Amino acid sequence: MTTLSGGFLGTIILIKNDASLPIMTTILLIIEALAWILATDAIKYDKMYFEIRRIKDDSEERTMLLAEKNKALQEKQNYEIYAATLRERNRIAREIHDNVGHLLSRTILLTGAAKTLNRDKNMESLLEGLDTSLNSAMNSIRSSVHNLHDESETLREIAEGIIKDFENCTMEYDMSEIIPNKIKYCFAAIIKEALSNVIKHSNATAVKIVLREHPALYQLCIEDNGKGYSEKEADSKGIGLKNMQERVTSLGGTLQINGKNGFRIFAVIPKQQD
Repeated sequence: MTTLSGGFLGTIILIKNDASLPIMTTILLIIEALAWILATDAIKYDKMYFEIRRIKDDSEERTMLLAEKNKALQEKQNYEIYAATLRERNRIAREIHDNVGHLLSRTILLTGAAKTLNRDKNMESLLEGLDTSLNSAMNSIRSSVHNLHDESETLREIAEGIIKDFENCTMEYDMSEIIPNKIKYCFAAIIKEALSNVIKHSNATAVKIVLREHPALYQLCIEDNGKGYSEKEADSKGIGLKNMQERVTSLGGTLQINGKNGFRIFAVIPKQQD
């Protein structure tokens, strides 16, 4: 409780010394004094309340900023690990191609020469089996090298590589660097097919590619300012819409085609929920 102030004490003394004051007036003076005390307490309470709210708001804001910084640091760390992994895969692929691939190629050539020069029928089956095994190993290594190389590239790098020889083609990339491989290969194939169609059919002078990631889905939009097509005409010209549709549908997504005022491809693929 607030300590009685000098004004309130004075009022009490005045009431006590002046017996002539009517009772009603005395009561009103007491009520007024109590109201003054309550008002003073209310002001102090409001100040304390707003101070507590300010401290709470500041604390929540700092907590949110800290969470955002932690999230950004975690994403940066994850990307650095991912980028390092991709670089290592690329290095391994190069070493396999340059070293093991070279040795296998040389051995295959020597085996072929040995088969040609061989006159011993007992050695024919042995050399044939050796040649088959070496060629199988070479095919396996080629497949592994290609897979390693494909996985060592991000969608941004793949898309930039596709569009680098196309004039007046711009790209807006708003996606994380780490996305599922099946999404990466699907979008890369659609971009490649769409730009091929621009050259063959569209007569466009400008192409815009937008790759965007949302909380629940991945989005690809490709637009040009060419002459456009009707859906029936597009199919007849063989621009590969069916393959695009099958790729997107296989991942649970949707593909929209619009041939008015240029040509527009809009693909949406949902993220998989754990």
